[in-house]
Amino acid sequence: MHTRVDILLYGKPEKELQHIVDIIFHALQELEGTTNFFDSSSELGQLNQTAYLKPVIVSAELFQMITLCRMYHEKTEGLFDITIHSVPYDSKTFQSLILDEPNSTIFFARQGLRLDLSGFVKGYALDKIKEILQNQLINNALVNIGNSSIMALGNHPNGEGWKVSVTATGKEYLLKNECLTTSGNDAPGRKHIIDPRNGKYIEGQQTVSVITTSGAEGEALATALFVQKGN
Repeated sequence: MHTRVDILLYGKPEKELQHIVDIIFHALQELEGTTNFFDSSSELGQLNQTAYLKPVIVSAELFQMITLCRMYHEKTEGLFDITIHSVPYDSKTFQSLILDEPNSTIFFARQGLRLDLSGFVKGYALDKIKEILQNQLINNALVNIGNSSIMALGNHPNGEGWKVSVTATGKEYLLKNECLTTSGNDAPGRKHIIDPRNGKYIEGQQTVSVITTSGAEGEALATALFVQKGN
């Protein structure tokens, strides 16, 4: 993910909380090793290089993530698309992604297909962190990944819920057992999200934020809504 992660926990002795943070850190490291689009040695990198040759058996976690992305692709009518960096790309590219759930395999029906989970993995990571915290009996926490994917559990030590703000807009929100996900261009010269409908980068300073109970869902919806708004 190559971004800063801030974690605020309370309710247990400091040594126990540090141990929980270490568990989260190792889980995020493993997730990075699985999903790094820019690392040819990651599991996703290997999949992108070989899945057009024959079906590839992947880990349960990667299969789950790609399955979720397919579901959100369908729900957003193609506005959320992890195949956007395929060469060549068109609106039917996603149909070349073949998932075989009984055998846990993924196959690319044509050469040049590439999967990029960069616009999804932070939200998925929030859900993974939430599961860890629940298993460790942590009821109150704030997790911030890159200032764009935020999860709030329970309450702040001095009040109800957690007050968070979106840097690009200055708007403040009160979250409790919710995620706030922001997608877009936080500066006039920035452009990094491609509109699947025309293959062009969306330009101009604008953002979209959504509040959901699932970080993965929020990531997909924020991207789709930004694309819908952008052009």
